[in-house]
Amino acid sequence: MVNYIWMFMIVSGVVAAAVQGEMDLVTQAALTGAKEAVALCIGLISILVFWMGMMRLAQDAGLLEKLSRLLQPVAGFLFPDVPKNHPAIGYILSNMSANFFGLGNAATPMGLKAMEELQKLNPDPKTATPAMCTLLALNTSSLTLIPTTIIGIRMEHGSANPTEIIGTTIAATCLSTLTAILLDRWYQRKWRKEAT
Repeated sequence: MVNYIWMFMIVSGVVAAAVQGEMDLVTQAALTGAKEAVALCIGLISILVFWMGMMRLAQDAGLLEKLSRLLQPVAGFLFPDVPKNHPAIGYILSNMSANFFGLGNAATPMGLKAMEELQKLNPDPKTATPAMCTLLALNTSSLTLIPTTIIGIRMEHGSANPTEIIGTTIAATCLSTLTAILLDRWYQRKWRKEAT
């Protein structure tokens, strides 16, 4: 559906420019947008490489393992249907840790691996399990302490104080994560009642 919306917007923009005789503006905007996108990506690469390196150092120093152990009771509460030592738990904790540090791009592969492992526990492959829904809700809301990607974008665009959003990011993601957990619990209770 989203593809159709984007296609409609592009085609209607080109048609409107052609009707008004301003096709040169379309070409100019496309080239300018492509140039800005490449510049933004190059700027973000440096930020992501830095934080990925920090994550690697934290992993080698054992900090991620300690964080995972700290989050283990939380994972047990949020994913009661997943066995404690199942590989999915490791991927879920890695996904949560990467999101915690604002590394959404690094969190995505871990989330996908967690979903693959959760699918192995799924009795009906055509229907998502409660654990899958919980993971999706947590990944989408993602409690974030350091929004590295947003800080990188703000730095790339010349923000005077790119880190001033940290406090509001923590507040907003705490609220979104709490809301996601509460709604997830409510829907799971409702689903379990209907199943019995």
